[in-house]
Amino acid sequence: MTTQRRSELKRQYREAGPPMGIYAVRNTRNGKVLIGGTPNLPGALNRAEFSLRLGGHSNRELQREWKEMGADAFTFEVLDELERSDPDPSHDYRDDLAALEAMWLEKLRPYGDAGYHRPPPA
Repeated sequence: MTTQRRSELKRQYREAGPPMGIYAVRNTRNGKVLIGGTPNLPGALNRAEFSLRLGGHSNRELQREWKEMGADAFTFEVLDELERSDPDPSHDYRDDLAALEAMWLEKLRPYGDAGYHRPPPA
């Protein structure tokens, strides 16, 4: 690969930004799942695992089960990726991510014994 081609690929990656979408932290022992939407999937997955390993995850129930069962009881998964449809790098995809996350919450219903989310208000 030429230096020019390598530079072009790096530029394209910077302009495109990291993959965005929906991720899950899944407890493989009891089936519970935590769903999240993010404009930076690799960063969010890394942050979730890092905070769990340090004992400071914001979801207390997930953190407690991580401590009790250990890291081997959990997987980190990408459930869905959102394609960048606007060539403008400043385009805000928050509404699109929120809608996609809502779809996955409806599909998986990660509440009570099935997950780490609070049920939506009735």
